[in-house]
Amino acid sequence: MRAGVRILLVTLFILFGFLRSASAAAATDYGMHVLRPEEIETIAAQTTELRQESSAPLYVTLPFSLDDTKDLDRWRTAFRVAKENNIVPLVRLVTRFDTEANAWAVPSQYEIVQLTSALNQLEWPQTERHVILFNEPNHAAEWGGTTDPESYASISYFAAQWLNTESENYVVLPAAADLAAPNGPVTMEAFTFWKRALAAEPDLLYQLDAWNSHSYPNPGFVAAPTRTGQNSLRGFEHELAFLDQYQIKEWKVYITETGWRQTPTNARSMAYYYEYAHENIWNHSQVVAVTPFLWQGAPGPFAEFSLQNEAQSLTYQGEALFDLIAQSAAVLLTDSAAASGR
Repeated sequence: MRAGVRILLVTLFILFGFLRSASAAAATDYGMHVLRPEEIETIAAQTTELRQESSAPLYVTLPFSLDDTKDLDRWRTAFRVAKENNIVPLVRLVTRFDTEANAWAVPSQYEIVQLTSALNQLEWPQTERHVILFNEPNHAAEWGGTTDPESYASISYFAAQWLNTESENYVVLPAAADLAAPNGPVTMEAFTFWKRALAAEPDLLYQLDAWNSHSYPNPGFVAAPTRTGQNSLRGFEHELAFLDQYQIKEWKVYITETGWRQTPTNARSMAYYYEYAHENIWNHSQVVAVTPFLWQGAPGPFAEFSLQNEAQSLTYQGEALFDLIAQSAAVLLTDSAAASGR
């Protein structure tokens, strides 16, 4: 979709209020997952026209590694751009890849303090500082080569406590589990993992401020959005039902990874898939933001997930997501105009 058409769409939504679920849609914001902080500047430029005068935030999930602690200037630049463009970073902590174990290294307490100290040196775009405690630890490749929920719980409890005792306003989220992973030699089923983790560290949930979910359209990342199982786009609802057993609080949810593996077969279904999810799934009252994976995956192993192709043009999936960003911006503008009597 060309820029002029997008502007026309936003204008039409403002003038005619053409949204079937305006109040629900306004509750959920959108964004995308990126791999490098430099991509925030590109995203800010490409979404300016869509968002116009709207106050709708754009959420960006991105990894922050131990190597990044030695190169904070890149992050200072990215956070400055984010502040100027109302972009909210969801920063996922990362260690280093251990080539001998063929897995991401399990963080030590010292390394968690090191990561936190570096984050404290940055001027964050918003008062709330969202931090995610690592990634899919029910995969051995994400946690030192083993599936060890007890270890994850212990280290995450320390990390959450450390962040919560800082003077800064951190919003701590757990690692999202792979909801489609089976029990096996290199993966553990998500709720088996969480039951063992919380049995080992019952107070971990009290240290977390919100929930983090990877609710993908499985199997194969290509399923229709109408599926309802644990491995579907509604995976976060299964997680909320699980959390209800602990009676801690009503959890806010950030879906930091989702989206389809775009193929020649489903490419032209992306607009329908995203609109259906927007109107029937992601408008859930507890969902704060949805950041599909991945902004720039091409060339590379994530090319089929990419929102932007090698030529830096939007894929069908990217077009569908940008339409939702435009809709969300239009809803806020319409609501603001109605509130002010214009």
